Amino acid sequence: MSDAHHHSHVGGHAHHHHHHGVDAGPRLIAALALTLGFAGVEAFAGLWSGSLALLGDAGHMLTDSASLGLAAVAAKLAQRPPSRQHTYGLGRVETLAALGNVLFMALIVVGIAVAAVRRLLEPTMIHGETVTLVAIVGLFVNIGAAALLMHGEQTMNTRGALLHVLGDLLGSVAALVAGAVIWWVGWMQIDPLLSLLICGLILFSSLRLLREIVQALLEGVPEHLSVEKIGHMLATVPGVLSVHDLHIWTLSSNRIALSAHLVVNSLDTWAETLAEAQHTLLHAGIGHVTLQPEVQVYAIHWLAKNSDALPPEQAAP
Repeated sequence: MSDAHHHSHVGGHAHHHHHHGVDAGPRLIAALALTLGFAGVEAFAGLWSGSLALLGDAGHMLTDSASLGLAAVAAKLAQRPPSRQHTYGLGRVETLAALGNVLFMALIVVGIAVAAVRRLLEPTMIHGETVTLVAIVGLFVNIGAAALLMHGEQTMNTRGALLHVLGDLLGSVAALVAGAVIWWVGWMQIDPLLSLLICGLILFSSLRLLREIVQALLEGVPEHLSVEKIGHMLATVPGVLSVHDLHIWTLSSNRIALSAHLVVNSLDTWAETLAEAQHTLLHAGIGHVTLQPEVQVYAIHWLAKNSDALPPEQAAP
């Protein structure tokens, strides 16, 4: 019974990821090409014009290009079926790469912040016209990348990549404001001040990403799910008397796993109960499910021995 359930699950799961990779991959790669290409242009223009705002935005776009590349690679790796060495597939590669991306972002934030403070203490001449023109082009590039990611299937990968691109868009607006103020008013301090603002944007997105990474590596419950609510949903499935030994964790950005013991009156209707439980969990976004049925009389003995180690919501019948 357990073997049959496993093979049925893997077949459906592989089909889901094949569709995801085909749909998301080209859009992610196109957005990556736009973002990475213009990051190089901004870095060159920032060095030539002396604008930290442009250099800061170029750094932001570079880190977000890494995020887009990560999402594209994850979409490709998600198509690979589980192997004997990696029975869950290679979804965790995304988590490890994201951790490296966060560390890279932190280095960029420190570098830009130090340079911005120095520039505040010792202002230098900046070509406001160059900053303004490059920032205008960057704004349109980011709008194009955002439009690419807003069309088609919306997965966790594409939504996360879209957040990064929207951060780039705000960075371009900051650089545009800095260039315009310098061009028209000549106030050089606006450039390092807005550079610090861009650092804040990068730091905010980095900390959010780091929290998700740590939660996934510790196999914690995804933030948008509640063990209590999921346990209650399973307990209301026809044929289920109670739920215990419930675990929910993240396999990769778009794969959530669950295992639980379901106490039932009889195994005669287990096939129907299992199908209904899987359907209920799928609607909650949980596609990798392992459920163990237990006849009530045996479950009572198990709970009596293990109730002290269980949270109250799982120990209760």
